[in-house]
Amino acid sequence: MRNFHRIVGATGLAAMLATTACTTDPNTGNRTISKAAIGGIGGALGGYLLGDLVGGRHDRTEKILGAGIGAVAGAGIGAYMDAQERKLREETAGSGVDVIRDGDNLVLRMPSGITFATDSSAVQPQFQPTLNDVASVLAQYPKTYIDVYGHTDSDGTDTYNQALSERRAQAVGDYLTTHGVQSARIATRGFGETQPIASNATAEGKASNRRVEIKIAPVTEQDVRS
Repeated sequence: MRNFHRIVGATGLAAMLATTACTTDPNTGNRTISKAAIGGIGGALGGYLLGDLVGGRHDRTEKILGAGIGAVAGAGIGAYMDAQERKLREETAGSGVDVIRDGDNLVLRMPSGITFATDSSAVQPQFQPTLNDVASVLAQYPKTYIDVYGHTDSDGTDTYNQALSERRAQAVGDYLTTHGVQSARIATRGFGETQPIASNATAEGKASNRRVEIKIAPVTEQDVRS
């Protein structure tokens, strides 16, 4: 509960926004946060998702170009990400994975309860088919950066939680790499318990905070020129 008093106001704001701004996909039944609302929620609790990529764009772009991956032309970025979003929604429908659109970026939010066993960084066997499908889609749309973020609840020490979040992010990143996603596109980071999206005062809130997120951002011609 160390972070609760610090984030309670923001948590309330995020809960209000999430309640009023969720939409249901008519094809899959997935409930997701609208494009307009995610900015407000991100500002309250998940600003790291709206910030720059792990390691910065310049170094990441050099690696991607070195791997022979091109960029998306400016006018085609929206359509490229739209197609990828539709495919990801199809492949993750009913899996417990949330697909969130933020402008030209996508975020996959995966609760650790379906991804990892308690206190483990090994991807659970029952979740591997879903992650296989995610990897397949990411491989089909190679002109994107992929950041994998690990998070924990507030149980345990700060040091332990930080290390666990890093191991979980790395485990998902490694899994994607071994299933067809080029490693040059992937970077990982653990946030420990520092980025809660719900109150750690309840079991439900803790379950929400134990999660892995995958941020997918387009490699643009501007990135290549800079």
